[in-house]
Amino acid sequence: MKLHLYIARRFLFAFLTMLVVLAMIFVLLDMVESMRRFDSAAVGFGNVLGLTLLNAPVWMYRILPLIVILATLWMFLSLARSSEMVVTRAAGRSALNTLVSPALTVFLFGLIAVAVGNPIAAATSKKYERIAAQYKGTGGSVLSISTDGVWLRQGNEDGQTVIRATKSDLEGTSLSGVTFFSFAPDGLPTLRIEAKTASLEPGQWMLTSAKVWDLENADNPEMEAVSYDEYIVDSNLTQEQIRDSFGKPSSISIWDMPRFINQLETAGFSARAHRVWFHMELATPFFLVAMVLIGAGFTMRHTRFGRTGIMVLLALMMGFGAYFIRNFAQILGENGQIPVLLAAWVPPIAAIMMPMGLLLHLEDG
Repeated sequence: MKLHLYIARRFLFAFLTMLVVLAMIFVLLDMVESMRRFDSAAVGFGNVLGLTLLNAPVWMYRILPLIVILATLWMFLSLARSSEMVVTRAAGRSALNTLVSPALTVFLFGLIAVAVGNPIAAATSKKYERIAAQYKGTGGSVLSISTDGVWLRQGNEDGQTVIRATKSDLEGTSLSGVTFFSFAPDGLPTLRIEAKTASLEPGQWMLTSAKVWDLENADNPEMEAVSYDEYIVDSNLTQEQIRDSFGKPSSISIWDMPRFINQLETAGFSARAHRVWFHMELATPFFLVAMVLIGAGFTMRHTRFGRTGIMVLLALMMGFGAYFIRNFAQILGENGQIPVLLAAWVPPIAAIMMPMGLLLHLEDG
C-alpha cells in the first residue's frame, strides 16, 4: 500500500507540475494571439488578459490527454534514472501492479474533470464567445432552443424582429407554427405576424397562411388584422448564421446535455453530434487511463538499456495516434457513418488494449 501511495504521489506531482507549465505557456501564447485579433485602441490589456483567462479552462480541458502522457513519461523516466523501478521489480512487483496507482489516480481525476471541469469550461467558453463577439462587433447568437420551441433574432438599424417557431427542419431555415414580433429601435412593438410555415430565402422569409397585426398604427389591431395566403418579411439572416448559432457541443455542460439533446430533437433538429460528444465526455476517464498505459509501456525500463529518446518519441507518436483516431471516430459518428456508441467508446478501449498487450509482452512476458 505504501508503494502504491508513493507512486500515486509522484504521478500527481508530475501531473500538476506539467499542468501549471503548460497553462503558463498557453496564457502567454493566447494573450499574444488576442492582441493580434482585437483592436488595441478599443480593447485594452486588462480586457485581453480577461479574455485569455476565460479561454484558458477550455484549452486546458482539451489537452488533458497530452498533460497525462507527458506526466507519465516524466515520472517513469525519473523512477528509472534513480533505479527505483529496478528496486520495485526486484521486490516482486509486476509492471501491471505498479501501474494500478497512477491509473486509478488519473481515472479519479478524469471523473472530477468531467463532472466539474467540463461545466466550468462550458461556462467560460460561452462567456468568452459573447465578449469576443462584442469586441469584434459581430453580435451574438441569432438562434436559441428552449422547451417552447425555436427562437430566432434578426435586425438592423430600423429595429429588431424576434421569431418563434414550434418546429424546424434540420437546417433551421424551414419553420412551422411561426410567430414574428417586430420592434422599433426604441423597443416598442410595431408588428405581429402568425403563419403556418416560414421558409428562409435569400434576403427574405416566405410565409404561408399568414395573419398580420399592425401594433403601431392601428387603433384596434385585432379588428384591423389582415390575412394573406403568402406574405414576405425582409431578412438579413443566412443559413450559415443559423447553423453557426447552434454553437459547439463543448459549450454545453455535460449535466445539461441530456436536456439540450431532448430540446433539439423536439424542435426538429438532429442531435447526433451532441450525442457523440456526450458519450465521448463520459469515456474521457478511460482515455486518460489509456494515456498512462501508453506512456508507461515505453518507459518502464532501465535507462541503461539506452534508446530512451526513441522510446519517448514512440510513446508520444502512439499517444497522438490514439488521439487522432478518437477525433476521426468522432467525425464519423457525427456524420452518421458509424454508431454513436462505437464512435465514443471503441477508441479509448482500443487505446487501453494496445499498451496492455505491449506491457504484457515486454515486462511480464
